[in-house]
Amino acid sequence: MKRAIPALVLSAAALVPVWRYAPSTETTTTVTAEPNPSASSSAAAGSNVVAGPTVDTEKGPVQVQATFQGKKITAVNMLQQPDHPQTEAAVPVLIEETLQAQSADIDTVSGATLTSDGYRESLQAAIDENAESAASSDSDSDSASDSSSAQSTSQTVAGSTVSTSKGDVQVQVTFEGDDITAVEMLKQPNHPQTEAAVPVLIKETLAAQSADIDTVSGATITSDGYRVSLQAALDAKA
Repeated sequence: MKRAIPALVLSAAALVPVWRYAPSTETTTTVTAEPNPSASSSAAAGSNVVAGPTVDTEKGPVQVQATFQGKKITAVNMLQQPDHPQTEAAVPVLIEETLQAQSADIDTVSGATLTSDGYRESLQAAIDENAESAASSDSDSDSASDSSSAQSTSQTVAGSTVSTSKGDVQVQVTFEGDDITAVEMLKQPNHPQTEAAVPVLIKETLAAQSADIDTVSGATITSDGYRVSLQAALDAKA
């Protein structure tokens, strides 16, 4: 197995106390495929970001997020992984092999069997969801070709992970053209006040169509982290 370790982009979430969160959810690793010089900016706008399910293992939860350009996997992001030295060494290898194989049909990394199994399962689910989305999109396009030119391309962008004293906050935003059509919390503190605040923050975001929203009373820290992650997603939109 090749051992060349690709460059790592570590998220801001690192070694902070969290409310009832296991340490295994704190590390994020991202590797992207080599860019195609001939790819246009319009192609980047058609990328699809899919988060696979969280797979519980004996070492901790594993969750993979993959970015697709059509059917091609262009980047892999670990949303959750066990906080263990063998896992940390294995993840870049798994991601590199994924980008080369363009599938979940990759080898188990020696010494990290549980993480490898969980990684493949979460990755395969993300690949399946992307394929279903592409098939559905193609079907809709064929049945509505007269109006498709007037429709905006959907784009999903995950904001940065923001570390707070209550726990990590990460927002994922779906756009239709320039409009925010959906907001999903990928990470949030496991706390009653946060759980009550999140729907309010999302509702205000959809109404304001920006990160210029009010702090929810009793959830100031979560509100601040939410706005920072949301603004990062807005800035990253192609």
